[in-house]
Amino acid sequence: MEKELFVEVESIGDLHDFVQYPRPKHPLVSVIDHTEFYARRPKEAIRYRFGFYTISAKKFDGLMYYGKSHYDFKDGSLIFTAPGQIIGAGPDIQVDEGWVLLVHPDLLYGTPLGKRMHEYTFFHYEANEALHISDEENALIKDCLRKIEREYQGTIDKHTQGLIVNNIELLLNYCNRFYDRQFYTRARVNTDIVQRFESLLKEYFGKSTLIETGLPPVTYFSSKLHLSPTYLSDLLQKATGKSTLEHIHLELVDRAKTLLWGSGHSISEIAYELGFEHPSHFTKIFKAKTGKSPSEYRGLQ
Repeated sequence: MEKELFVEVESIGDLHDFVQYPRPKHPLVSVIDHTEFYARRPKEAIRYRFGFYTISAKKFDGLMYYGKSHYDFKDGSLIFTAPGQIIGAGPDIQVDEGWVLLVHPDLLYGTPLGKRMHEYTFFHYEANEALHISDEENALIKDCLRKIEREYQGTIDKHTQGLIVNNIELLLNYCNRFYDRQFYTRARVNTDIVQRFESLLKEYFGKSTLIETGLPPVTYFSSKLHLSPTYLSDLLQKATGKSTLEHIHLELVDRAKTLLWGSGHSISEIAYELGFEHPSHFTKIFKAKTGKSPSEYRGLQ
């Protein structure tokens, strides 16, 4: 069985030490050349859990691991991870070119960007949902990267943190734009995913076993479609204007309307039929989507 290391790395300095890379110029932000990084790392298969954000630009041959899955990348791409996620690489990986930006959450603490990091949902995508960028887009990203490096490699003063954070935010905003472009250019593929999702949704709510199975979680559909929950929700949001959970709730309300008008079952019985453990939760969702409680809606007959 192939030997595999699992390494937890809390600080950027610890990662530098682990791969015998020179100590970082700044404890909370660093840019590492990927060719040197992979040349210095141990040769076993390794999975890392980092305590910081990473933005990686890679062009290589070999296997990249993300969570429990692995992917074979031969083209350049950007991959994003948030603190606590697991990512790794096979022992035979060969990096042709690339870099990784490491950003510790403490750098962003108390800043407007720190409060908005959750809005950059691509940090929770799978590796196979990476961002593929053009040469022109790559030049914009690299310009931000050079400015970040210039700031932390120079004399640190009261302006340093603000300028670094501003350029990180600019880089992330560019990535948001490029992901929007990627969703748009893959419209045909995305339409197919939307149609498959809608079929799965109707199939699930068409079963007579909702009392036993309960309401479907977002992960039920994302796993069926081989996507991360966040990517599926973002894809649906851009294609339909509604998130995965909103689609689930709307399908639920449509089914509930049919039962309210087409059966003599009580509100509680209908709630249980639709997979709710507590009728009050059903009433809350129904009223939020229709503006009326189930009993008020039934009274419109």
